[in-house]
This record gives sequence, structure tokens and C-alpha cells, in this order.
Amino acid sequence: MSVHQPPAGERGEEILSVFGTAFGELLAADPAAFRVKFRKMAASAFAFYRGSASLFYADLEREQHAGPYLDERTSRVWIHGDLHAENFGTYMDSNGRLIFNVNDFDEAYVGPFIWDLKRLSASLALIGYTKALGDEQITELVRIFAAAYRERVHALATGAKNDEVPPFTLDTADGALLEALRSARSLTRFGLLDSMTEIRDFERRFTGGGGAIELDAATRYKVLAAFDGYLETLPESSLARPDSYRVKDVVGRRGIGIGSAGLPSYNILLEGNSDALENDVVIYMKQAQTPAVSRHITDERVRSYFRHEGHRTVISQRALQAHADPWLGWTELDNSGQLVAEVSPYAVDLDWSDIDDPEEIAAVVADLGRATATMHAAADDESGHSLVPFSTERAIDAAIAADEDGLGDLLVDFAHDYGARARADHQIFLDLFRNGRIPGL
Repeated sequence: MSVHQPPAGERGEEILSVFGTAFGELLAADPAAFRVKFRKMAASAFAFYRGSASLFYADLEREQHAGPYLDERTSRVWIHGDLHAENFGTYMDSNGRLIFNVNDFDEAYVGPFIWDLKRLSASLALIGYTKALGDEQITELVRIFAAAYRERVHALATGAKNDEVPPFTLDTADGALLEALRSARSLTRFGLLDSMTEIRDFERRFTGGGGAIELDAATRYKVLAAFDGYLETLPESSLARPDSYRVKDVVGRRGIGIGSAGLPSYNILLEGNSDALENDVVIYMKQAQTPAVSRHITDERVRSYFRHEGHRTVISQRALQAHADPWLGWTELDNSGQLVAEVSPYAVDLDWSDIDDPEEIAAVVADLGRATATMHAAADDESGHSLVPFSTERAIDAAIAADEDGLGDLLVDFAHDYGARARADHQIFLDLFRNGRIPGL
């Protein structure tokens, strides 16, 4: 792909138009949250790229949806939707194992698998640029990612056993991934609870401040009613101990991160799996967002499959993530779909700040390729959802086999071209923002 670069003024109008569609309603409701979001996006081209998935997919739509590697099946598989190099980290799975894998499924949807690969590849170009890697080094990183993805997809498609393609755990990971897992292992539930709660009158309660918002009686009632609806969406295995779901306290929060600006959110303190105070659990309920990719997928079979965005987020995560969070569910509040999940004590994101050695970067990138392939393969006819009723790994494997060498070339060209565009877009956005050109701010 050779990206056409429109004049800065014309591109600025495109950016404003796309952002108006993606963020307009939420921005009007909470301008302060978006000022925080946009300042974070202003910090670097990579931060801008992270926060502008809507622009990325608007640009991709100008390409043909058809193309190399895309057919009836590989154009409609479960995809992450916002796959960049920082959306990887640790979590505790439902079997109690610490896993390093893809995280943050808020943008997940059904679409062309190659879109995930392109988004990740462009992010590698941006990270490589910030680490002063040469163009040839960036090219090599993207080729390493493509080759690792291809190798893992082929292994899975041809029946590799679990011990031949194990997940990244404390026993199997190394390098930066193992460091993240060890960091996660050093964290404790007590440490998380200590940072958010206190014990008053022999019972745990949320502390004030730190972003917590006390709720009025009417709002608290609505949140608790929505919580009752959430319980109905959990698998039977998660409901073994009914006391686990006894609510101790509820507070409001307001999302101010790059991805969650302006979205209403609530934290709920639960009893957990025993009466011991150190086993209390914090879950969050937040309004789920419209995924950027969905605006560019016209398949009505996909759109009509989901009841609302909360349902979509959960169904997508359960499909893409083996042994997902047992607290993961959905509900409705004020006629909006809500995502509900645990505030995990064991979540550690991949930290690129200290990954500078080219060999170490290459090793991490190869692992990200393997993790991406495993994610795509998890979500198919065996994941229990009728939306993708075929083996995705076999479909993707067959598509790539038709042009083995072309995948790396395609991703390298895209990474360089879109990396350059994102750097230019970041500067245009920065000038629009600092000069008061973004409506509503």
C-alpha cells in the first residue's frame, strides 16, 4: 500500500470529521475528559496512533476490502480491532494460571484478519522510529512478526498439540514477557484492595478520592439493578458460591484514559470466594463503546448478532481469549450496553520503555506474532459461537499459502507508509488541538 498524503489542511479536515463521528457525542457530554485524552494523544505519534483507531479504519476503507489473503472466510473472522504493540500483557485465567497474551478487547469485532496484522505492523514502525531504529531494522522487525504469525498459524492449522504451541506462562515465556509475568506474580489482591479500599466497622468499603465518585441513592439503585442483570450472563462455573456476589460497596468513576474518555464507569466491591477480607473482589461496570472497525463492516449478519456493545465486547473477548476472566459479563444501564469485568490485581502491560536492544526487540516481536496467531485461532467453530462457523486457522493458513512470500512484503510496505502518515497526522492533530480547532473543546 502506498498511502496518498493529502495536503495538511485537507487532512486536518478529514481528521476532524472522523473524530467528530467517533467521539462527538461523548465529547459533548464530557469535554474535560477529552481534553485529558487528547493531551495524552498529543504526547507522541504512537500515543496518537493508539487513540485514533477510528482514523486508521477510515483510511483502510479507502482500500479495497478485497485483496491478497482475503476471501469469504478470512474477511469475517473474530479480530481484536485495536491490535498495537502495547495491547499485550498479563492476566490470571479461569484456571488460576498467569498468562501473557493480547489484552484490551474493547474494539473487538468480526472482520478481515489482515486488518489486525496491519495495525500491529504500523505500530511496530512507530515504536521502531521512537527508538531510532533504521528503516531496514524496522523492515526486519515487521518480517519477523509476519514470519512468526505465519509459522504459528500453520502449526495450529495442521493440528499442533498444546504442548507444541503452549501459551506464554511462567514456565514457557522468556525475556520481557517473563519479566511481565514475574511482575504480575509479585502483585497481590491485598495490595490492590489496600490502594482502593479501607476497613470500617469490620467491613471493607471504598475509600473516597482518587477518582472515586460517591453515588446518590437513585444511581446506586440503578447500578445494583444492572448488576443483577449481569449475574445472569455469567457461566454456571462462575456461580458456584452465591456469596461471592454479595455487594459491599459501589462508587462511580469516570474514564479518562486514551480509550475510555467520557465513558461512565462504576466500581463494585464484592465478597469474593471466601469470608476473609483479603479475598474481596473489585469489578468494574463501564459503558461499552462502538468499535471503530464496526463502522466499516457492512455485514448485517455480524451487526445483528450482538444485542448491544456490552454483549459484543464480552462475546468477542470470550471468543478471542482462551480461559477468559471468570467475572467477565455484560448488562444494560440507562439503555446502554455495559461491560463488566474484574479489576485484576495481576494485570501488567508490556512495557516497551526498557526494551531497547535490537535483539531483544526482535524476540518480543516474534512472540507477539505467535500470540496474535493463537488469538485468531481461538475464535472459530470450536469457540461456541455460530457467527464464525469454520476453523479460522485453517482458512487463514490456506489464504497465506497461496502467496507465502507476499505477506511480509505487504506488511512491510504498509508499516512504513502508515507509520509516516501517523507521524504526519500527529503533527496536524497537535496543531489543531493546541490552536483550539477541535469543536467542543
